[in-house]
Amino acid sequence: MPNWNDISQEIGNTSSPHDAVRKKYLFALSELTGRNTIIYYSGWLQKQELANGERIHVSVNDNDKAGFMSAISNLDKSKGLDLILHTPGGDIAATESIVNYLKSIFGNDVRAIVPQLAMSAGTMIACSCSSIVMGNHSSIGPIDPQIAGIPAHGIIEEFDTAAQQISLDQTRAILWQPIIAKYSPTLIGQCQKAIAWSTEMVKEWLRENMLQSETNPVATAESIVSYLGSYAMTKSHARHISATKAASLGLKIDKLEDDPDLQDAVLSVHHSTIHTLATTNAIKIIENQDGISYIQAHRGVR
Repeated sequence: MPNWNDISQEIGNTSSPHDAVRKKYLFALSELTGRNTIIYYSGWLQKQELANGERIHVSVNDNDKAGFMSAISNLDKSKGLDLILHTPGGDIAATESIVNYLKSIFGNDVRAIVPQLAMSAGTMIACSCSSIVMGNHSSIGPIDPQIAGIPAHGIIEEFDTAAQQISLDQTRAILWQPIIAKYSPTLIGQCQKAIAWSTEMVKEWLRENMLQSETNPVATAESIVSYLGSYAMTKSHARHISATKAASLGLKIDKLEDDPDLQDAVLSVHHSTIHTLATTNAIKIIENQDGISYIQAHRGVR
């Protein structure tokens, strides 16, 4: 397997280097598995200097549907899909729409591969798949929703704490007033709906696909989501959940290290794609094994 430095040298020795090297390894992975392969990569780690207005583009959003439509249009749908995820997550509605679209094309024959990180909505997408391929270096994350970057569970918890303390001592209302005033009157309802939406959606996806052959898929799905969706249990939305922990929750995890050829092919794709995100103006890449690309850059799509 070529390592990070090997791929860096190969890029340096190739004309139109990043695209050519990335496409080569993506094609090789698809040839190895005999399956359609699409990368869904965000440059949020490499482009942390993005202004707030641009940061939405590195997250899961409705614009990504166009990328998936382009990448899927001419594929042999009977080969299923390996979806390689590297994302911080994003919008719940966009996530639901993307998953529903993939299911409409490939049914349950979608396998998630997580070479490094698939957090938040990325974890939700992975949970919609038949299995998740992870390495010792891979992580998924909690699925508790965020409202304007603040945990919905945390907002509700703060309101509940304020209500409890004020009911015990009315003088505490003065202390709590500036804190509560920063939230809109309808915010608690929004938080409750977002939590119910995300958890019920993931439970349904798990029952219908990954857990369908389990003895009690409903109970297993409930157990998985009760952890992934619990702010109290995970402690932080940024919590990194390893392959071992994910498997212990009941998720169907295939270890990347169990298949050295697959490991080499996946990590070659991963390294070459990260090189692209680190050294070009690309901030998101959706691309299939045939080289059909939807690349979002600072100045639009190319």
